[in-house]
Amino acid sequence: MRWLIRPYLAHIARGGISRVARSQIAVAGRYPKGQRVADCEYDYWGEGERVMPGHTLGEPFKASDSPVILWLHGGAFIFPAMPDGHLPFVNRLCRSLSASAFLPDYRLAPANPFPAALNDCESAYRLLLDAGVSPDRIVLGGESAGGNLVVALLYRIRKQGLPMPVCAIPVSPTLDMGRLNGAPPRFLNVKKDAMLSPGVLFRIRDWYVGDSDSANPEVSPLMGECSGLPPLLITASTAELLCDDSVLFARKASKAGVKTELALWPLMPHAFPLLERWIPEAKRAREDITTFIQEQLGAEKTD
Repeated sequence: MRWLIRPYLAHIARGGISRVARSQIAVAGRYPKGQRVADCEYDYWGEGERVMPGHTLGEPFKASDSPVILWLHGGAFIFPAMPDGHLPFVNRLCRSLSASAFLPDYRLAPANPFPAALNDCESAYRLLLDAGVSPDRIVLGGESAGGNLVVALLYRIRKQGLPMPVCAIPVSPTLDMGRLNGAPPRFLNVKKDAMLSPGVLFRIRDWYVGDSDSANPEVSPLMGECSGLPPLLITASTAELLCDDSVLFARKASKAGVKTELALWPLMPHAFPLLERWIPEAKRAREDITTFIQEQLGAEKTD
């Protein structure tokens, strides 16, 4: 990662929109060994003003008692879902939970800065509700930029008076878009983080935030108020630049009375639970995520 992914991200950050566009197309075409994931489809869902494209695993828009995972993929707000990364990870979660999943193909920066991606994620959540999926069977998750969107979407759900999902799973979330320095790991972990660099964060911030106020809690969720959020499992690594985005948010949510679990892993790269092909600890992290979700689904049934 240090020799390939980190330089690649820096190369993209130094480029212009055309370089980003070429990378978006390349990432979208990276299916595992050239094959599509079983039971996975890409389609446009909804009608009228609320139409959302994305990948489905199983039948997430079919009303049933089965859980539905709404996974908001990461990728620095500029990359689409990686078929050889996000789809296998979510597919493993689905198998362990007997669940279906929807990965919305939300609009990407720099062509579509905030609030386009968040608006699309809200549309995806509303589509599930409109399809008859009970909110107490919806699991909301996402990693990195997707973790930002997870928390921002929870704020949006609360603001709109919609029912909350049964739980939320932010993985290595990016929660302060207004500061590069911020909490100490932003500069103390510069040499430890195998994937991200301050230069990449700087460029991504400009592309995603655009002319919006970076102190808006829907842009920087660390600025938000946490009361009324569903149970949270926040997973991060002590070696990543964004470590304290998770630590400080977990502390804030817990003080607000939100059931919060923080899983901090040593020496792991950013968003490591998705890297099961390369990192043995990723499987254990995924199993912990599965256990947490099962506990919340069981608690909801008991209630």
